[in-house]
Amino acid sequence: MRIGLLTREYPPEVYGGAGVHVEHLVPALRALGSQIRVEVHCFGEPRAGEEGTRAHRPPGSLAEANPALQTLGVDLSIVASLDGMDGSGGSTVDVVHSHTWYANMAGHLAKVLHDVPHVITAHSLEPRRPWKAEQLGGGYRLSSWAERTAYEHADAVIAVSEGMRADVLDCYPALDPARVHVVHNGIDTDRYRPVPGRAAVAAAGVDPDRPMVVFLGRITRQKGLGHLIEAAHAIDRDAQIVLCAGAPDTPDIAEETEKAVAELSAARPGVVWMRRTLETAEIRELLSAATVFVCPSVYEPLGIVNLEAMACGTAVVASDVGGIPEVVADGETGTLVHFDEHTVEEFHAGLAGAVNALLRDPARAAAMGAAGRARAQSAFSWTQAARRTVEIYRSL
Repeated sequence: MRIGLLTREYPPEVYGGAGVHVEHLVPALRALGSQIRVEVHCFGEPRAGEEGTRAHRPPGSLAEANPALQTLGVDLSIVASLDGMDGSGGSTVDVVHSHTWYANMAGHLAKVLHDVPHVITAHSLEPRRPWKAEQLGGGYRLSSWAERTAYEHADAVIAVSEGMRADVLDCYPALDPARVHVVHNGIDTDRYRPVPGRAAVAAAGVDPDRPMVVFLGRITRQKGLGHLIEAAHAIDRDAQIVLCAGAPDTPDIAEETEKAVAELSAARPGVVWMRRTLETAEIRELLSAATVFVCPSVYEPLGIVNLEAMACGTAVVASDVGGIPEVVADGETGTLVHFDEHTVEEFHAGLAGAVNALLRDPARAAAMGAAGRARAQSAFSWTQAARRTVEIYRSL
């Protein structure tokens, strides 16, 4: 079976959860045997030394166009590359599998052109991210149209959590529920594991011998960094607040974050802001050193970052949105805090209270971290995710 996997992100150009998903799913699919052939079509520059991978860029005529329009240009390039490259005049693949709206239209057009099944993995949904209009302008209406069209005609939709499945059916009620399946993300527990080293932590200006509260994510409305910064004013002053946050969506949110972090730093000691993208080894070390990892997202289909923290043996405090409750076992591997956009002050107080409770009881935090590591190992496997994905391919 020949699979055309279509994605914007692919190593080394990975910046979000969808990219992490594809990075691990592809080798897991290929490892299932020679009967599964995966051809990756991604955005960006050619990947040196990567067999079975084709990179695509927007046509030169779209160089100055709206980013959403550039995306559709790349999608057309992907569809063209699937057309008769094996010399038969037909499609080079038996199934197309697209990830995020960036590649969804390529999958839909390939389905229409070649009459091959189209599978979508739902990592996020445009109707659930209205703040993207700040970043894309009118392009947000275009991305929303592309996503809706692809979803409503897809042969199968894979949701990364039960919460995400509910969102898909709520946003796109024309979809037959029987076509929407749940396959949880996995985690590589060899790559993400507790480590003893602290050199990278110390090099970043963090004291490895003091308690630390860690955030790791992009500066976007979705990830809720602003909520954590507000909550941090009430977090124990003996703890360090380590913010690994960069790649702001817009100049406005970048400016807001600068101001908020400056105010927090003036109000309490121990605030460290790491703005650059960290290497995996650095992330592993930082998460291993953390007393608590905090995920204050306001929208999160699953939250791979929580799995990364759990795999590193770290207790998690997280909002109870989307698929997070399917990952973080409340009271066992961490603490869930209820998020409601109408009562954000209560959310801030809840975050601070949950973090402080673990800072006051490091033995409980360590026990939650150990339970999180065990849960990551037993319940979230990329091999299991790949096998379930192939079952969906075969059903089509």
